[in-house]
Amino acid sequence: MRIGLDVGGTKTDAVAVDAAGDVIARVRRSTGWGADAVVQTVVDAVDAVRGEAGIAQEDVASVGIGIPGQVDATGRVVHAVNLGVDEVDLAAAVTPLLGVPVRVENDVKAAALGAYALHAAATGSMAYLNLGTGIAAGIVVAGAVWRGDRGTAGEIGHLGVDPAGPLCRCGQHGCIEAFAGGGAVAQRWGRPGLHPVADVYDAADIGDPLAMELRAGVAHGVAAAVRVLVLTADVDRVVLGGGLTNLGDRLTGDVAAELAASAEASAFMRSLRLDERVQLLPAGSPAAAVGAALVGVARDPQEVLARG
Repeated sequence: MRIGLDVGGTKTDAVAVDAAGDVIARVRRSTGWGADAVVQTVVDAVDAVRGEAGIAQEDVASVGIGIPGQVDATGRVVHAVNLGVDEVDLAAAVTPLLGVPVRVENDVKAAALGAYALHAAATGSMAYLNLGTGIAAGIVVAGAVWRGDRGTAGEIGHLGVDPAGPLCRCGQHGCIEAFAGGGAVAQRWGRPGLHPVADVYDAADIGDPLAMELRAGVAHGVAAAVRVLVLTADVDRVVLGGGLTNLGDRLTGDVAAELAASAEASAFMRSLRLDERVQLLPAGSPAAAVGAALVGVARDPQEVLARG
């Protein structure tokens, strides 16, 4: 039995996966703030999903953890700012408490593995484009995460697509994230609300000029990311995930229109059939936690196969 955890800024999603790759139990717990609280969250979530599945500790073969921030091959996490973590050797801290092998992976890369295994395994290659507070992608080729020479493959959020575009938090102008990142959109919107990006779309629906501009920018940024992923890695499928996908058809419709406009202007772009290569991650999919479970069982965390 394998356990996978997707540790998010507010919630931790945990699944138990059997030998056939089926999810037999799933629980969600609030995520604590700070390194010690994150360690305790992991332990509590593992205990909770074991209880839900009715499995003993000795029946757990491995635990995999997907978490924001930079993650090295040993399981050390750095700059997980949404969790209040500057640095923690998560694998070393959790392993003796759980008594099973533990491996840690960046959350977007883990989600890419899970999305491939659950929703795109029939394809040769896939990019998982995470649309959340920030923008990043994980690329899976022939069932394995493609990291590049220095582990930065897919870090496309700070790729500039418009030098005259909005200022990004990285200091550049016109980054994909400056257009389509939820944090950047909320900052430019500048109005209070629990769900500022949804508020922007609602206001755009009734003709608010700033909201319409921001909404168009989201479509521009996401479409640019799709083009970059296809033109650089030639992935067969781009799966959209993350919090912004809760916008559903309003998001995907705008992105499809943006891709169609570029296709209309270029025979080459038409030949790529980009609109047919974009897929929305199904609502409620446990892809990130399932991907973490795959990370946990892998012999080499740097070469994880989504086929198990």
